[in-house]
Amino acid sequence: MCERCPMRIRWLPWRLRVVAVTLPAAAAMFAAVALAPGPEDAEPMSVAPAAETSCLPVGPLTSVKDLNRLATKVRGGSEFQGADVGADVTLQDGRRLWVFGDTLRARDFEGQRFVRNSMLLFRDGCADVVLPADHGALIPDRKDGVGYWPMSVAKVERPGYDLVGVAAQRVRGASAPDGALAFENLGPAIAVFIVPAGKTPQLIRVRDIGRDLAGTTRPTWGAASAVQDGWVYLYGTANDGSAFGYSLQVARIRPDDILEPSRLRYWDGSRWQRDASRAAVLIPAQGGVSQTLSVFEQDGRWYAVSKRDEFLGTDLVVWSAPGPTGPFVAGPTVARIPSDERSGTLRYMPLAHPDLLPEKGTVVVSYSQNNADVARVDDNPFLYRPRFLRVTLPTP
Repeated sequence: MCERCPMRIRWLPWRLRVVAVTLPAAAAMFAAVALAPGPEDAEPMSVAPAAETSCLPVGPLTSVKDLNRLATKVRGGSEFQGADVGADVTLQDGRRLWVFGDTLRARDFEGQRFVRNSMLLFRDGCADVVLPADHGALIPDRKDGVGYWPMSVAKVERPGYDLVGVAAQRVRGASAPDGALAFENLGPAIAVFIVPAGKTPQLIRVRDIGRDLAGTTRPTWGAASAVQDGWVYLYGTANDGSAFGYSLQVARIRPDDILEPSRLRYWDGSRWQRDASRAAVLIPAQGGVSQTLSVFEQDGRWYAVSKRDEFLGTDLVVWSAPGPTGPFVAGPTVARIPSDERSGTLRYMPLAHPDLLPEKGTVVVSYSQNNADVARVDDNPFLYRPRFLRVTLPTP
């Protein structure tokens, strides 16, 4: 192998890197080089190949009760103790890929104890933690310390592999899971993984969308995402400080263009156009959604699942619409998930899992759980894991 080959691969466009990873002849070369974003990115970063841990037995997961047993009873390995978010997608090989936000690892873990993101793969009664070579975050922090919180995940099937896109928000701030207010949101980003059938997911590229700008007044695109009819729909949430909830907007892009923000088109209420500032509000911030939510299609109907009014709210609500652009109409409260000031329990960020244990007219929903007392979480990571329930979807 020539000495200049790694540098050539390093700057390949992301579509060609996919070829490099999936071709058997290129596997050894890929394992020996660091992939990085192209010169157009604000700050390139090195990405070492990931390696899965050995199987953590989780038992059968055939009911919501089983899911909560896993969350409350099954101890993780040192690589994964607790985390929030928990967005997922089913791969074409039958495995289920989950991405998590701030992730706590055991005190004896050889590597970074607290990371902004992590990934689990579930297969045949096993859970595998996908670890990068440096034992840090799977989507690595930028050199300036800014990290990436996953919000949503979607996949596109290709012959022999899946392209998995993870929408994340860039964050700067808290270095421990001590509450949702100790950070700054600097804008969205997209990370693309290649997952060959039966193999370990590999990070191909990370792309920040827009310049760093602290705050939530501009939409954070990718707060929810869905793939339908050859399009990736990226939903954005925004809050200008006038309400507890977040408003919802939508953009779309072709899967092969996902790392080219200039190709995004924004729904203005009547058509798709280029100007993000003209994006129509699908759900207003007053009585609106959480910053991160789920939007999905089932049986020709579209649904948005969220906790109304973010942290200060109590109601889990499902909005429904005839199509991805709305109009979205709120249904009745399907569950109450209040935080508990007395115990310090925080309940937030419900996410839908439409292809997890599917039953017609319903959907499995998880919500993140945490505690305001960091020491309690460190002693008992079960306090910092999602919980699950099944809710009924509204009818038109």
